[in-house]
Amino acid sequence: MPEAEKILDVRNEFQDGTLLVIRVWSVPAPVPPSVHRFKYSFFFGRPGVRLVLFDNERGKGDHKHIREIETSYYFESVEKLTADFLAAVRAVQAEEEGR
Repeated sequence: MPEAEKILDVRNEFQDGTLLVIRVWSVPAPVPPSVHRFKYSFFFGRPGVRLVLFDNERGKGDHKHIREIETSYYFESVEKLTADFLAAVRAVQAEEEGR
């Protein structure tokens, strides 16, 4: 059986202590109930503090966390996922700056 292949692995630490981690794998079969062949985790936050997370997991499928709120996410492509994640990160950064 073919194994998962990591196709994206990015980690950036920022001066304000936030961390951005993007990981995407091509998987041999969808992660149920997702129907696409990607496993992904897009994280933005601080150590121990999740501000934004887009991921898919068995049983939950595609979803996102913005601070404490979890909602479903409609996956179209890795490119759209990346754009949506970065837009959510910018929104949270703007909120953080306004505090």
